[in-house]
Amino acid sequence: MVTCVSIALLIVLSCVCIHQSEAQLQVGFYATSCATAEVIVKDEVQKGFAKDKGVAAGLVRMHFHDCFVRGCDGSVLIDSTPSNTAEKDSPANNPSLRGFEVIDNAKARLETLCPGKVSCADMVAFAARDSIELTGGLGYDVPAGRRDGRVSLASEASANLPPPSFNVDQLTQSFAKKGLTQEEMVTLSGAHTIGRAHCTSFSNRLYSFNATNSQDPSLDPLYADQLKKQCPQGSTDPTLVVPMDPATPTVTDVGYYRAVLANKGLFTSDQTLLTDTVTASQVNQNTLNPASWKSKFAAAMVKMGQIGALTGSDGEIRINCRKIN
Repeated sequence: MVTCVSIALLIVLSCVCIHQSEAQLQVGFYATSCATAEVIVKDEVQKGFAKDKGVAAGLVRMHFHDCFVRGCDGSVLIDSTPSNTAEKDSPANNPSLRGFEVIDNAKARLETLCPGKVSCADMVAFAARDSIELTGGLGYDVPAGRRDGRVSLASEASANLPPPSFNVDQLTQSFAKKGLTQEEMVTLSGAHTIGRAHCTSFSNRLYSFNATNSQDPSLDPLYADQLKKQCPQGSTDPTLVVPMDPATPTVTDVGYYRAVLANKGLFTSDQTLLTDTVTASQVNQNTLNPASWKSKFAAAMVKMGQIGALTGSDGEIRINCRKIN
């Protein structure tokens, strides 16, 4: 069994290039100011999960999409206004992100109990951890103390979030810009073991791959036929979705890596992991060592959760996560 101590050691060993302000984050940050903060967030995640198991994947994705744009500052939660299109309404986020109501419900309860104490950014980090644990992943301690940003721009989401069309070199560079290694990129890609994807995000692989192939030759033909039935050619229906891990779409396990090895990676950015000998080896090792991957995933989530964190007197503590104070 992997202990919290061993996870902590992994985190310490893997955390490089961490900004000085991020080092101020600490486990148990709300112990005195709002002792039930994490309990309340977890309760709301459990309620959301009971209604819709897909909420878990949405909250994990939300944390990733928050941290890759301006750092983990809760800016992905801010609503657009007549004068500004916010991150959540970028094509990179809309309509794929969900779970906002879970954060809203938890925030309403916390503002009643501990007004102005718990940041929306920390709540997103807690909710992602709780979602991973609820779906069978490894629980981990979340260093907290993030403060909320005051800027949210749709253009920055498109510029910072790696699209599903990226190849392995582009993915490696995208993650490196955030202080994450190639191995951490492969590890975090395993988050695609839960959740669903809109047909429009991968339909080019089925019908218009390139000048010589209408269908991506790296895609398993039988799987491609199945996807074509679920995603008819030319459809732009935003409600058409398929599971990213066809075998166990609601369980945090190594099913994603098994799918990639079977040429059933849904996105180009999934299947591309087999085009590089190093990343292909990591995919294989993760498949063979589920417990090791879960431990690495927990450590990588903690590290990702510290990207660009605002602490101290920077930013603010939003009263309503959807708008700046």
